[in-house]
Amino acid sequence: MLTSMIHYDPLNRVFNIRGARSSYLIQILRGGYLAHLHWGAKVQTYHGGAAVRFADRAFSPNPDAEDRTFSLDTIPQEYPAYGHTDFRAPAVQLEWPDGSRITDFRYESHRIFAGKPALAGLPATYVEADEEAETLEITLRDTLYPVAVVLNYTVFHGSDILARSVRIVNNSDATVRILKAASLNVDFRDDQFELLHLSGTWGRERQVIRKKIAAGVYAVESRRGASSHQHNPFIALLRPGATETAGEVYAVNLVYSGNFLAQVEVDGFSSTRLNIGINPFEFTWQLNPGASFQTPEAVMAYSPTGLGDLSRSLHRLYRRRLCRGPLRDQERPILINNWEATYFDFDAETIMGIAQSASPLGIELLVLDDGWFGKRNDDHSSLGDWKVNLDKLPQGLEGLAAKVKNLGMKFGLWVEPEMVSPDSDLYRSHPDWCLHVPGRKRSESRNQLILDYSRTEVQDYIIAEMSAILDNPSISYIKWDMNRNMTEAGSAALPAGQQKEVFHRYILGLYRVLETIVTRYPHVLFESCSGGGGRFDPGMLYYMPQTWTSDNTDAVARLKIQQGTSLAYPAISMGSHVSAVPNHQVHRSTSLAMRGHVAMAGNLGYELDLRQLTSEEKAEMTEQIRFYRQIRPIVQFGDLYRLKDAFAGNEAAWMYVSEDGLAAVAFYYRVLGQAQEPFVNLRLQGLDPAASYQTDDGVVYGGDELMAFGLPVPVLVGDFQSWAVHLKRIAR
Repeated sequence: MLTSMIHYDPLNRVFNIRGARSSYLIQILRGGYLAHLHWGAKVQTYHGGAAVRFADRAFSPNPDAEDRTFSLDTIPQEYPAYGHTDFRAPAVQLEWPDGSRITDFRYESHRIFAGKPALAGLPATYVEADEEAETLEITLRDTLYPVAVVLNYTVFHGSDILARSVRIVNNSDATVRILKAASLNVDFRDDQFELLHLSGTWGRERQVIRKKIAAGVYAVESRRGASSHQHNPFIALLRPGATETAGEVYAVNLVYSGNFLAQVEVDGFSSTRLNIGINPFEFTWQLNPGASFQTPEAVMAYSPTGLGDLSRSLHRLYRRRLCRGPLRDQERPILINNWEATYFDFDAETIMGIAQSASPLGIELLVLDDGWFGKRNDDHSSLGDWKVNLDKLPQGLEGLAAKVKNLGMKFGLWVEPEMVSPDSDLYRSHPDWCLHVPGRKRSESRNQLILDYSRTEVQDYIIAEMSAILDNPSISYIKWDMNRNMTEAGSAALPAGQQKEVFHRYILGLYRVLETIVTRYPHVLFESCSGGGGRFDPGMLYYMPQTWTSDNTDAVARLKIQQGTSLAYPAISMGSHVSAVPNHQVHRSTSLAMRGHVAMAGNLGYELDLRQLTSEEKAEMTEQIRFYRQIRPIVQFGDLYRLKDAFAGNEAAWMYVSEDGLAAVAFYYRVLGQAQEPFVNLRLQGLDPAASYQTDDGVVYGGDELMAFGLPVPVLVGDFQSWAVHLKRIAR
């Protein structure tokens, strides 16, 4: 029988949420204020060592005039509200019917139960049996209005991960407006942290940014309508000097695909406040009498032993209890995508030529990209008109898919269902179905507008159109793209007072569409895309278990992109392709070996004209595919160890160890060659020091040797070189 992970001490009014190596402590203070005591190393039984200390602080006002030492401005709070003696950034801010925005939430009740509740209309981590997790629910109530804030905390057995969310319930007879509702808040009592976040732009996503924090406010956010290429909804606070293998790390990741704000504030007393949630910029929500509002879920992870351990914890959770459906635990197919081979210039004969070249190499799936529908011969028209272009494909998708299937491959398709071209039948029929503000110019990006997914009729249209396509049983894969961010984010279907709800309502509408489609077609593997990695977030992974990591397929650029992505997201979620050289994004020519080894560190695919390959290149690619099939389950379901930092210099190295510990694969990458290069030994991690491991060449090493001084890397000649080794555990 599993031991309870959440304990409440009624004498001291303290909650202890215990993970495998961690504790999260909350205390109900006098007056019903909720204080945060601790998040970090495990405390089996709390005896008061983290008690809140009080002092008379100048200019920190007091809720109780009798006690000048008690101020919310100096107390580490659990879910701080606006306007009642705390001047730091609040987690929640409401506007009452009289226009005031002061709240005073106090503890009312709590309950502890097995399992984890689902979030209505929102993606979230889940359990398949109640024994997998335990949940604490704390209800706070405002002292003036009958409005409640319900805080949910779920801890997963055997982990140091908490899932948190908040529900605001309006039990009054008047409408309340939500101005801000963060998904979590943590108040630390010191400022000894480095902030790590993942930022960049299109083609350079999720670059690792790390800096020491000091007094002030640090914000990582999106205001683009998507989680964005620019900032990912993942941030971490690291103790100074923390590395891959040592030091405390605290991370939060928002399970949401729209505008977000992650904020860190250090005050004058060296306290650090961390919160994350829907971005309050351009957001309000009209909460009617009797209604409730659910925030997105935030995942919080703690590691006492560095970034690598933290990443592996998140990867396991996301692989098993965020991604879902019958394809969740199946190996992902090796694919060929025609985009960089043909762009819009193709017909059925061209695609079949690529397919006929792909099949003998061992490729398992052909994906037909943009240009198969409407009058789509460039990016100026036809988005929204999801009917096959019979001039290009005279036998339709069914005929093409049947021919591909006869070659022993599966068939997949690119779609961009959130967009509409001004030059389309859909737009001409429904010009008000796009996001727009009457009287304002409808700005375009990539010659397209965005459909208003806040409207049910738009959602229903897309569900019907996509269902008509997916009713074809030959389609086993969909790449779902979104190639612009939101401007003029207004809706013709909402009144003036609710226009600031559009961004969030759009995401809720998108989630409804995705939930319907993926439930209706469970045999289809969905890959999300937003100009590559512009919406690589846990919210999308709930519906689509893999993401096109970046439109930039250059092997050198991908080292940093994929390593940054791996801080939070598992290899099985990363689409990674070998493309032609010179690379179409950065115009660099790298070796086919390096391109292959980089792509093998995710879900291997190819995106080039296979008909143009030499016999030597075909032979090398065939060997790549053979090798990847051998190591695929290790990469896609194993534990990742980052051995050399791609952001630190000229080398990078990663390795994966299978869940059962019986196999491992390591990749080493060297960007530029140099004269008189030193010899390199690659020290491995995650192995059993008491076991022996054999390479494919039959050489045997002890696990202790491999981790103590490593494997000798062969001498690599020239720029853009790489090496990979596959190890099998054998009896010692």
